[in-house]
Amino acid sequence: MITEKQKMTTGLLYKDSDPELVAERLAAQQLVDEFNATRSGAVISRLFGSIGEGSWVMPRFQCDYGYQIHMGSNSFLNYDAILMDCATITIGDDVSIGPRVQLLTALHPVEDHEARRQRFESAAPITIGDNVWLGGGVIVCAGVTIGSDAVIGAGSVVTRDIPPRVLAVGNPCKVIREL
Repeated sequence: MITEKQKMTTGLLYKDSDPELVAERLAAQQLVDEFNATRSGAVISRLFGSIGEGSWVMPRFQCDYGYQIHMGSNSFLNYDAILMDCATITIGDDVSIGPRVQLLTALHPVEDHEARRQRFESAAPITIGDNVWLGGGVIVCAGVTIGSDAVIGAGSVVTRDIPPRVLAVGNPCKVIREL
């Protein structure tokens, strides 16, 4: 029988109220609280699935599980970031992420009202390529890939893939020009 965690990590509908998932979120929250109090890179290394050399995270940081976050080398996550890692979040090398950015992998049923009422959800991964800059307050939605060397303007809501080497801004985020 497939577990709710297996459903979550493979993009199927799952119940986040499952005891295993609740316990994992509570354990992650303890590490998040410890990090936010101490700014300890060692805590982030225990929390994240992987983090590259020279990367750092500023507090106040929030996430669901931690182990589904993979951050490359020499990348920076600024103040007040929220990473809802119900699916994998991959952040490349040399990425700069501004304050109050949200990377949101969770999805809820749109057409199936009863499934939503019963608190089912699913998740889709987010991938941020190398040398990307996300301005302050950017929201990246589930299932989005942002190509390497792209710049996303402050306050943008990224609802679909962004190609490499472009400047994209707005809500919804649209390519303005090539870089």
